[in-house]
Amino acid sequence: MAKTAVISAVVATAVTAAAFLLNPSPEQHRAKIKEVIAERSPLAGVLGIGALTAFTLTYHPLGIASYTTVNERTVSVGALGMVFVLEPTKDE
Repeated sequence: MAKTAVISAVVATAVTAAAFLLNPSPEQHRAKIKEVIAERSPLAGVLGIGALTAFTLTYHPLGIASYTTVNERTVSVGALGMVFVLEPTKDE
């Protein structure tokens, strides 16, 4: 029983440490936003809309995860080395 608890604690510590180490940086968020905007609209990619959006974002680290905002709207979220760009809602 005690051996199982120790193994669980070690695994939990390792996963938490990995989450801290793999938290995406602001540059990773910016690169992913540029990439996704260019994929969604080639014209926006050519005009540099993704670069403009990436330039104006605010990065918010949470330790094991992070997110970015532009004008109080969440644009991307990231954790464990992955960044996900959120779809804009229909009313925006």
